[in-house]
Amino acid sequence: MKNLMIITVFSIAFSMQSCAQNSDNEEQVPEKVLTAFNKKFPDAKKVEWEMENDSEWEAEFKMKGKEYSANFGTDGMWRETEYEIKEAEIPANIRAILDENFTDYEIENLEIAETLAGISYEMEIEAGDEEFEVTIDSEGTLTKKKESEEDGENDED
Repeated sequence: MKNLMIITVFSIAFSMQSCAQNSDNEEQVPEKVLTAFNKKFPDAKKVEWEMENDSEWEAEFKMKGKEYSANFGTDGMWRETEYEIKEAEIPANIRAILDENFTDYEIENLEIAETLAGISYEMEIEAGDEEFEVTIDSEGTLTKKKESEEDGENDED
């Protein structure tokens, strides 16, 4: 009897969490996506789902005092997780690449991006009158340096 009550409580809690995750969407998040998300991020709070495109869902949530986003394919496969970090959290090898490639720069919108390929640091840099979108992998290789246009148009890579 005691085991049945425990199972019932856990089932209700899991159902409520799934309903809360879907409450802000018109579309229904696939069960494979919810299951994969809950397995990868069991401590996630305040989860909001959005369909990015025909084959990908994005969850925005809070965990460990930070705001996260995670993308999953409709098949439930995890694709990417991003979360903001403070400038003081930048490792020395990443800071060295920035110092090498930019003078008198200011960092804005600093995030860590995790994918199957590894971890990278994504940020916007202001250097003088120029703005750049920059990505540096965890090995310290500058993998993207794209000048941003002030009017918001996209540049070619």
